[in-house]
This record gives sequence, C-alpha cells and structure tokens, in this order.
Amino acid sequence: MTNMEQLISQFEETYSKNDRKIHVFHAPGRVNLIGEHTDYNGGYVFPAALTFGTSMLIRERDDQQISFASTNFPLVKTFAYDQIVYDEADDWTNYPKGIVYHLQQEGVTFQSGYDVLYHGEIPNGAGLSSSASIEVVTAYALLTLANEPIDTVKIALLAQKSENQFNGVQCGIMDQFAVANGKKDHAILLMCDTLEYELVPFQAAGYKLIISNTNKRRGLVDSAYNERRSQCEQAVVALQEQFPALTLLGQLNTEQFNAAKHLIKDDIVRNRAQHVIEENERVLQSNAALRANELMQFGQLMNASHDSLRDLYEVTGAELDALVTAARQVPGVLGSRMTGAGFGGCTVSLVAETSVEQFQQQVGEQYKAATGLEADFYICDIGNGVEQLQ
Repeated sequence: MTNMEQLISQFEETYSKNDRKIHVFHAPGRVNLIGEHTDYNGGYVFPAALTFGTSMLIRERDDQQISFASTNFPLVKTFAYDQIVYDEADDWTNYPKGIVYHLQQEGVTFQSGYDVLYHGEIPNGAGLSSSASIEVVTAYALLTLANEPIDTVKIALLAQKSENQFNGVQCGIMDQFAVANGKKDHAILLMCDTLEYELVPFQAAGYKLIISNTNKRRGLVDSAYNERRSQCEQAVVALQEQFPALTLLGQLNTEQFNAAKHLIKDDIVRNRAQHVIEENERVLQSNAALRANELMQFGQLMNASHDSLRDLYEVTGAELDALVTAARQVPGVLGSRMTGAGFGGCTVSLVAETSVEQFQQQVGEQYKAATGLEADFYICDIGNGVEQLQ
C-alpha cells in the first residue's frame, strides 16, 4: 500500500492544512477465481478481495458540499448535496456521486460537508473492479462518519444500485459484494440470486495468484455483454416448456439441463446456456476442492472454465487466449483462466512460488510475440474487504 504520509501531504496540498482529523479508509480490488458470467444468471461466483485497491482520505468541512479529488486523475469537482445528478462531464466522480445520491435516497443525512481524496492502485480498465472499490469505500466511509449502522451486505447492494441506476452500467452484484465482504486468505462462495455466502479458506502455501493484464482496454464491451444476457434470457424462455417455474439459468443443474437442452433450437443460445450451467457446477466443485486443499483439482477447474468461456460463451478473444496458452506452458502453473467480463482485461493463474519469475518472463515474451502488446503482472495475496485504517 502507498506511503500514508505521502497521501496525507497530497491531501493537504489539494485542500489546505487544518487541525481537523483526516480519516483513512480502504477498499480492495477483487478477482473472480472462477464462475464467470454466472452472476446475472442467478448462479454461484467465487471471488476474492485483493490486498491492493482504493484508499480514501476524508475530512469534514464547514458547508454542505462534498469535494472529490484523485491521485489518478486531474479532475477535481465539488457538489452541493442537494444538486447531485449524473453528468458525463464529471467523469470518474459520477461513481462517488452516485453513492452520495443513493445514501440520501435511503434517508441518510450528512451533518457536514467533506473533502475527499482517492488513491487507486487498481489499473483502470483492467477488470479488477476499480469502480466497485470506489463505490464501496465511499459508502462505508460516509456511513461511518455519519454514525450510521454498518452492514456490508447492504453497502454492496447500495453500490450495485448506484452503478446500475446512477451510472447506467448493468453490472451484477459480485464485484461490490466481494469488495465489501472479503476476508484475508478466504474466497467467497456467493449465490448471486439470494446473496447467501460462505467464506472459504484459500490455503495456497507455496503458491501465488498472478493476475496478468492484457493491456487491451475493453470498457464493459456493452453490446457483447448485453447480447450474452439476452441469449441467456432466450434460453430460459425455451427451457420453461419443461420447467415452467424457471426464471434464471442458475436454478438448473447439469442433469436437468441435459434432459431439456433439445428445447433450445438455436445452437449459439444452447452453447451460452451450457456454459452457464456447467460453470455453476465448476464453482461448487471448486469450493469442495479448496476445502479439501486439493489445489491441483482447483487448477484443472480453472482451465476448464477458460476453455468453456472461449468455446461456448465466446468472450475471451485473441489476447486473453494468448496469455492463457503461454501460462499453461510454464512448469508449476496449476491453472489459468480469464477473469472478468472478457474481451481484454485480465487472466488469473495459480502459480508455484518457485515459478513466479519464470512465469513473468516467459509469459511476457510469448504474449508480446503473439499480440505485439506488453502484459503487466500483479503477484497477489487475498486481503480484507472494506475497512477503516485510521
């Protein structure tokens, strides 16, 4: 994490120095270990919070205004509480603005204004949830300073609502949930439909998670994402002939799906549904494997997940495939897969500590030869969810 003294002096440079306390909060980025494109289908996901994320420094001010600045972007904006609306020109500040807006909608009143400085260590656009990290840390900090009760599940839902309704991004609940509820050395088995969750010990002594960034900017690739969602909805409609109560693909197991998949006439739609159903089962198998400390089996499930995302769901693309292909050739790699929405972004690999250096060199060289792009590598540990640091 960044030097706190440096951040405090940057805060005072931005906003001036005074005697009021500067509070510091932190929310992590997240990586989804397995369970991709299952979230909006009411299935299981298996994310974990990372040790790096977004730090937020906040101090009271005398008026009823809130000011947002970041070490990552030059834009600084100040808003009155009663004048918060979405504005494209406000760029990244729309994420924290959405939280302020929705907290007020829930009846939270702020006794004072605030100066806020964010410092993000999550590469923007990498698919490690920089927006969820900002949203969750903002909600947690403002509720804490307003002496409101803290419920991290409610914070995750509020952050998702803000992203959906204020910012118009139709994300599922996973990112905000993992950022709000993560725990050091644990993954989260989350049922997206009901928000039931369990913390699962991730005992990977001798192994590291390496996140490899394609450095291909992807945005959320809205059109492809929306197309996949719509295909999954089409599959549900076809399957309702046999399962009239079905509302989401995540409600079926593989056996039920195999018995009814002939009802889906379109091959592509059938492939999309098959990925979701089988990926959901892979998450449950991963939970069992990690609880039994079967890391090799978990690695094989990671590989199967990527192959399904490539062949059935078709969301990987040349860059992600090149990273995964190169990773699997390194001795000591138990598994490697894309993570996030796809079409760029990152892969996650489970790598023996003794192979970490070789991994970075070999995968970096092969990836550059295949795509002409430079990959970035983040060697990760699993950290806590949102928390107050000082």
